[in-house]
Amino acid sequence: MAEYKTKVLIIGSGPAGYTAGIYAARAGLKPILVSGQQIGGQLTMTNDIENFPGFETPVSGLELMERMRNQALNVGVQIIDDMITEVDFKHKPFECNSENNNLYCGESVIIATGASARWLGLESETKFRGFGVSACATCDGFFYRNRDVAVIGGGNTAVDEAIYLSSFAHSVTLIHRRDSLRADQKLQERLQENPKIHVEWNSVVEEVIGTENPLSVNGLKIKNVKSDKSKIIKVDGIFIAIGHHPNTELFKNQLELDNDGYIITKAGSCQTNIDGIFAAGDVQNPKFRQAVVAAGSGCIAALEAERYLTENK
Repeated sequence: MAEYKTKVLIIGSGPAGYTAGIYAARAGLKPILVSGQQIGGQLTMTNDIENFPGFETPVSGLELMERMRNQALNVGVQIIDDMITEVDFKHKPFECNSENNNLYCGESVIIATGASARWLGLESETKFRGFGVSACATCDGFFYRNRDVAVIGGGNTAVDEAIYLSSFAHSVTLIHRRDSLRADQKLQERLQENPKIHVEWNSVVEEVIGTENPLSVNGLKIKNVKSDKSKIIKVDGIFIAIGHHPNTELFKNQLELDNDGYIITKAGSCQTNIDGIFAAGDVQNPKFRQAVVAAGSGCIAALEAERYLTENK
């Protein structure tokens, strides 16, 4: 077992974690970043990104995260590919144990473990993920201009994404397993007034259909749960909008979480309820889920950690 000590311990390696590392390293804090189970985070599953500043042509999520990782390494971040499995924030320095039986001690901690999309759990869905199956309309909707798409879900996120996609797509089919939506009434009214959106009620997805070479979605098999009849609809893209869950299981009974499990931070800040513990990115911001927003909060967390360490010498 190895023991690592640092002024700033960063848990997570997505845009928030890497950015926090870059800022902390440039401040001379010699941060250690523990990358976690998915190195680079969810963004590594996104094919083309056109809305991250500084890239005049599309960049893959994997390449963007590799560039951030290399930048972090170049400015002095110590990156360890390990996964934190247990934390103790009840005394200082804060202690974290890992999957590889390492002990990490931090005078401050920045949590950037992100949130994960909820998926349907179909083998075909997994196969075409990133090749026509997406969990982010804001990220990928632009690529389906004048094409037919489907949105799966019935809550605010699903309805909001269906409305958003209608500004790009030729048509949007909203597929919901019940006969009524859970979304806010105002959103439902906007949905009903939109001529591009059609709803398939009482329906569940049975299979994502597409081509093998290259991998590409061209259809969706759905079943009406009342009639038990199945049919295939033609779509070029499928957006799963059944929610996200924050990766915060590790921090239960350690930090204040909201009813959905997201880490609660002070208004306009990344500061948690424990001084010296900060949270950045999707793990504390369920609203936007954008790489540039996560990176910005990673910057804030690092600046706040620097201030905290200066004030508590």
